[in-house]
Amino acid sequence: MSFSSDVKIELSKIPIEENCDFLAELAALVPTCGSLNFSNNEIKVKFNTESAAVARRLFTFLKKYYSEDVFVVVSKSRQLKKNNIYSVSLDDVSASKMLLDDIDYIKYENVFLANYRPLSILKDKCCKKAYIRASFLGAGSVSDPKKSYHLEIVCNSYQHADFLSDLINSYDFNSKVIERKDNFIVYLKGAENISNFLSFMGAYRHTLEFENVRIVKDINNQVNRLVNLESANLNKMVDAYVRQANDIKYIDKKIGIENLPKNLQEIAKLRLENESLSLKELGQKLNPSLGKSGVSHRLNKIRQIAVKLRSEEDGCRDSNIEK
Repeated sequence: MSFSSDVKIELSKIPIEENCDFLAELAALVPTCGSLNFSNNEIKVKFNTESAAVARRLFTFLKKYYSEDVFVVVSKSRQLKKNNIYSVSLDDVSASKMLLDDIDYIKYENVFLANYRPLSILKDKCCKKAYIRASFLGAGSVSDPKKSYHLEIVCNSYQHADFLSDLINSYDFNSKVIERKDNFIVYLKGAENISNFLSFMGAYRHTLEFENVRIVKDINNQVNRLVNLESANLNKMVDAYVRQANDIKYIDKKIGIENLPKNLQEIAKLRLENESLSLKELGQKLNPSLGKSGVSHRLNKIRQIAVKLRSEEDGCRDSNIEK
């Protein structure tokens, strides 16, 4: 079972204590996973979800508060994963009408209009929180924190997505809306943002699991950065030694190290004898000792001499070719 499915199971077990919370959840579930069936000027409400826990919660709500005429049908999804689809139907027409009136979802004018801003039933923090939680239960998903940090809720209209995003952001979450195919996605990015949102909805156990994974990932990333940094530094040291040793050996071949100034002779011999030492460590072996910048200065002098000798050799070679 996925991390997202487990989060929904935990959220589905949160008890409802106030009537406004119960109505707020239904007000969110109707536009996210519900559908309205019209026949002979009658309306019936139906919900589709891949979560057995969400279906059970819906079935309990509808049977307890609206009608005994509630049915659940299980079918297989036509998509590749072939997940179960739980269809919860409220076949009582009068109960369906009562439900839609209670959540202020429909407006009858010349045509049917859906109300995606049920402000009349979202007056307190508890019912706003319930609405956000149920929106996730109806059409939300969160990626496994071992892989990435992404949470989203799918809406079928921009009006609904805009309202939901504004409601979420009223609690200082940085949600955004993006269009994807025929839907509008309210999404959150960032580990801390998503962790706080899971806690806000009431998924405390999975918030702890999310944080544990996040901490392990952060530690692993820090270790990898340190290892990469050490490897890079080691490579630089090796490259520097090879370049310096080649310069010294070339000078020795052409004019002899003994013909260098005494201070350069000393550092040249030390460099060849101590390939693994840093510049600071090389300076400590000198008598008197020398700082890192002093050692670097002397090696640069050796580098300049080697470059000059190579340049002279190349010049002589070019002259011979011309002759």
